[in-house]
Amino acid sequence: MRTDEGERLAKRVAALVPCSRREAEQYITGGWVRVDGRVVEEPQSRVQQQVVTLDRDASLMDATPATLLLHKPAGHDDGRLAPDGKRPRPGVPPSARHLLIQAQQLAGGEVGQRLLKRHLIGLDSLVPLEWAASGLVVFTQDWRVARKLTEDAALMEHEVMLDVAGDVSPETLRRLNRTPDGATPGRSSVKISVNSNSEGTTRLRCAMKGGHPGLLADLCDQAGLKISGMKRIRIGRVMLGAMPAGQWRFLSQHERF
Repeated sequence: MRTDEGERLAKRVAALVPCSRREAEQYITGGWVRVDGRVVEEPQSRVQQQVVTLDRDASLMDATPATLLLHKPAGHDDGRLAPDGKRPRPGVPPSARHLLIQAQQLAGGEVGQRLLKRHLIGLDSLVPLEWAASGLVVFTQDWRVARKLTEDAALMEHEVMLDVAGDVSPETLRRLNRTPDGATPGRSSVKISVNSNSEGTTRLRCAMKGGHPGLLADLCDQAGLKISGMKRIRIGRVMLGAMPAGQWRFLSQHERF
């Protein structure tokens, strides 16, 4: 029965298609329903005289779990949740999760991919990155991606660009790449080379197996180098590319870590 508040959107869609109420809810939560041209994802929403339409490409097939790639800016945490599943306590750097909004989506991403509320449910951030660093961070709902990033974590190569003050001599570079006895875990898998030089700054390319937060800072400190910038540009075979800091995109269907 209709009320002054209108009828439930799910009921209107069920009559429009026609389909069952449960199927109507799936269409709505899948982002396929518009009310006066605006996507509405809540089946319990009320409608009166508004125009309700169903996307011509609407499907009831189970939605593929989402994986989002974010260019985390320096000064944000990596979005990982505390062991109790809650967000970090107030007072820590702002969470990168706050950037996973429609306004921050990279333009020209996957065709037909738009951010829905269901994409943000159960997102895991599994690859740590220091709060002071920028670069690629992964959020995923996909158990296959999560398993790859956790089970193969020690074997997966990360590529990081380091900006350090001044010139880096050949001897300093040898020290950075030397593996002493009793080395810090992960140090033996780090390969560092000079990428470029500019006035007063040297950019180092670092390839390392596993994330090992703090390791590069420790190596530079031991070598007497002062880091002015750190950016992770690759995890496995997935590249950050030219995505600006603070923006994100969906992992494309052809990309594999």
